[in-house]
Amino acid sequence: MKLAFGAAAAVVLGLLAWLLWPSGDQETVLTADTAKHNIRLSVDDPKQGNNSLDLRITDKSGQPATVDSVTVEPVMPQMGHALSPVVAGAGEPGSYRAANTELPMPGQWEITVSLHAAGGTEQVVFPLLVK
Repeated sequence: MKLAFGAAAAVVLGLLAWLLWPSGDQETVLTADTAKHNIRLSVDDPKQGNNSLDLRITDKSGQPATVDSVTVEPVMPQMGHALSPVVAGAGEPGSYRAANTELPMPGQWEITVSLHAAGGTEQVVFPLLVK
């Protein structure tokens, strides 16, 4: 019994150390595909508070894609948090930025990216760990 408790405590302490260990300025890069597009999401050192989410959207041939609008919607299902969508501003062709995306607490978030175009809306969900 004591051995099982000790092992469980070691696992919990290890997980807490991993979550709380300073990560420095590390970029998180995630990719996903829809029927028509490839999406690359990057975030510099995801953290509690304001974050800028950079999106690179290409068509299936790898060329920069332009859509009518892009939104990102942060959700933390474990805590029941669903935040208002943030409109991503367009930059260079195929590049969008959702500046000031608020992630109010550390933990596992799901970022839904919606591409709105004349042919309809496509969505992908990215898992994002915030420390």
